[in-house]
Amino acid sequence: MSNKAIAITVLILLAATGYLLAVSDEPIDMGGEKHGAEATQAHDQSKEAKENKESKPAEQK
Repeated sequence: MSNKAIAITVLILLAATGYLLAVSDEPIDMGGEKHGAEATQAHDQSKEAKENKESKPAEQK
C-alpha cells in the first residue's frame, strides 16, 4: 500500500468518525472514565434491583 492510499484511508476513517459523533443523540464527552455519582450505567441498576428482589424473603401465607 502506498503512502497516498494510507493517507486517504485515514482521512475517510476520520470523516466517518466525526460524522457518527455529530449525528449521535448522546453528548460527546471526552472526559475519560467516570467514577462515583457521575457514572450512570443501566446494567448496574438492573443488577441492584435483582439483588434486592433476591434478598427479600417470599411471603408465606
